[in-house]
Parts: sequence; structure tokens; C-alpha cells
Amino acid sequence: MTRHEDTIKAVLLAGGLGTRLRSVVASTAKPLAAVGERPFIELLVRQLQHQGIRRLVMCTGYLAQEVENELGDGRKWDVTIEYSRESQAMGTAGAVKLAEPLLSDGSDFLVMNGDSFIEVNFQELIQFHREKNGIASLAVVRMKNTQRYGTVQMTTEGHVSGFKEKSDGDPTEFINAGIYVFNRRILDYIPDGTISLERDIFPSVLDQGIYALEQHGVFIDIGTPEDYARAQKLYGQLYEAAYRKQPADDSA
Repeated sequence: MTRHEDTIKAVLLAGGLGTRLRSVVASTAKPLAAVGERPFIELLVRQLQHQGIRRLVMCTGYLAQEVENELGDGRKWDVTIEYSRESQAMGTAGAVKLAEPLLSDGSDFLVMNGDSFIEVNFQELIQFHREKNGIASLAVVRMKNTQRYGTVQMTTEGHVSGFKEKSDGDPTEFINAGIYVFNRRILDYIPDGTISLERDIFPSVLDQGIYALEQHGVFIDIGTPEDYARAQKLYGQLYEAAYRKQPADDSA
């Protein structure tokens, strides 16, 4: 099998308004909010590059020029970055659909939220996706306080049967960690316009096969002032996790 590195593209969703963070990051695009001394989005770029994924598509929107000026073409991290810029907020699915012209090669692609980090073995997730042969695979984490995130309902084999917007905080439940592997045919199910992956697309393609793989490493979402403050305290741990050696992919 051809190695996944150098073949699969990673789409980073970096166009959100960051409304909840305005009180602490008033004049900067959310993905550029500093964690330690570096922009948060750089952590994700470094994590991808460290695991051999070097073809990136950055979906920008709010303060897009700031993001593009900061990251450039990616050469300083030994990656290539292409840009898909929204002229108006289009939601997570709308942003992916807009980037479709940049995803014409390859049968699968990664998608990552630009405001969350999870320690993950990308090659393992990609391999899991290809073995299941569904339309989408999600990274999920077990979390007690799931009321902010909603939950993913799944079997022990990882087959996703549904999504629940709110939860009573049952510690056995899983949340969507914001990293996906998509078969390219998911683009056929996303209409043009403003639309959400989580609320609109995932529930509508359950019969096409959605699977989830549990992750056990560090996870953080900087979408609220409280979690952004927590990220500052954890930034050393986050960078260590981004560079942590992952098990070899024996199938490659």
C-alpha cells in the first residue's frame, strides 16, 4: 500500500468568527490566538508535519488576510499551504464544499477544526477509515461534561448510529473531537451555501457509513475564555503531544 504521507490533504477550518473569545482575544483571528508564544494554528500545522502530512488547505474567512500573512505558503514548516477564502460565514460544511476545487486528487482527505487540538495518530485514523470503507470517520474522546459539545452515539465496533446535541454529562459518552477523515464522495452530499457538518451533514449521511475511533491523549478546545486560559497553562504539554512519536504504521 502506498504510504498515506504525501498523498492525503488536510483541510483546516480556520474561518470562524470566534465570538466567545472576543473578551480575551479582541482583534485577532481565533486560530491566531497565542498559546505560549505561538499562534494556536501553528500547533496543528506542526502536528501534521511531524506525522508526514504536508499538503494543507486552509479554509479562511474572518480576518483571512491575517491568517494568510502569518502562515504564508507553509515553507517555514516544510509544508505546502493552499487557501480557500470565504467571503461570508458558510459553516463547517460550507467551508469544506468551497474548498472542493483543491481536493480533486485523492479519494480521501482529512478535516480539522482550527480551534481544537487532540493528540492523535493520523495514520491510524486514516487506516481505520479505509478499513471501514464508510463515507466519514471521526476522532472521538470520552468526556463527562458533554453539554457544550453534544455526543456521538456509537457501537463498540465504532459504527456511529446517531448524534445528540445535549447530554446530562454521562461519563460513558463520547464527544466529537473535531478531526475527520472523509471519502471524497461526501462532497456530493453538501449543497452550496451556509451549512454545518455536525448539525446538517452527518445526520443526513448516517446510512452511508460513519465510524468513530476513540482517542486517549490530551484534548483541548480554545473556543471559550476559560478553555483558552487552560490552554495557556498546558501549552508545554500540547507541544509535547504534537511532537510525540506515534507507533509505526505497519500497513504502509
